[in-house]
Amino acid sequence: MTPNTGSRLDPDAAALVAQMDALGMPLLSERGVEGARAYYESGLAGAAAPLPIHHVAEVTLPVQGGAIPVRIYKPGPGGPRPLVVYFHGGGWVIGSLDTSEAFCRRLAKSADCVVVSVGYRLAPEHPFPVPVEDAEAALRWAHDHASEIGTDTSRLVVLGDSAGANLAAVVARRARDAGGPPIARQILAYPVTDHRLDRPSHARYGTSWPLTTVDLAWFWDLYLPKPGDRGHPDASPLRADVSNLPRATVLVGGSDPLRDEGVAYAKHLVAAGVPLDLHLYEGQIHGFATFDPSILPSSTEALSVLAGAIRAA
Repeated sequence: MTPNTGSRLDPDAAALVAQMDALGMPLLSERGVEGARAYYESGLAGAAAPLPIHHVAEVTLPVQGGAIPVRIYKPGPGGPRPLVVYFHGGGWVIGSLDTSEAFCRRLAKSADCVVVSVGYRLAPEHPFPVPVEDAEAALRWAHDHASEIGTDTSRLVVLGDSAGANLAAVVARRARDAGGPPIARQILAYPVTDHRLDRPSHARYGTSWPLTTVDLAWFWDLYLPKPGDRGHPDASPLRADVSNLPRATVLVGGSDPLRDEGVAYAKHLVAAGVPLDLHLYEGQIHGFATFDPSILPSSTEALSVLAGAIRAA
């Protein structure tokens, strides 16, 4: 990997990128699917003890062709609280409930909300549109069981980061088309919004850890093995009709290869009349919002923005 020299990184991010680049690790795509998954999960080793939280429960949901797990985080007794349905990142190929555990705990505590984290099935075993269908099924389940888990259906939020933000954007639109569930806000952290990888930010920032354009192309190949599907609005929401969608909060990293498509999607929403808050973090790398503060201290500010958007839903 080549160090990210395209812009002046945030000092915390610069130190982290330099540390990781010095290790000379292979790209995710060079590790293969199982190797990439094992590497991503290995990040849990030696992690700080999880933030204590009132209650965590796991439920298995039947979905078409199988079942998926969801993990529910409650920050305290009583309620009702805002309901956040969360979709993790990882290029639709890697990531899990476990890799999202620490972030979901921080989010539930910071926003005083109930988080339903969705273990949607992954490509290449389950390519498009399976993750979309799993995400949609989990959203319906969370809405239908809101009272049981102490949440308020009038404050239903979909939230995702990276590929998970792609899923959040897609299910928000599909819920609009289906007449529900009613979503109060969509929160998208550095979303994947289009299959094109020829924007300036892909070339300028896609040469270094934590996300390269080579790995982005690999993820797309595994998720959408039929190139003709990639322009589908359920794969590339930048190409969808986004009118009459719920208010959006979009977070984008200034030194993220996904920067340009995230900003483009925000502009697409505004042009369609969707109320939107865009937060552009100059000098921040991909994944900054979900990093543990002990690794990337500036992630604390992003968590505050996410929590504020949830509380305002």
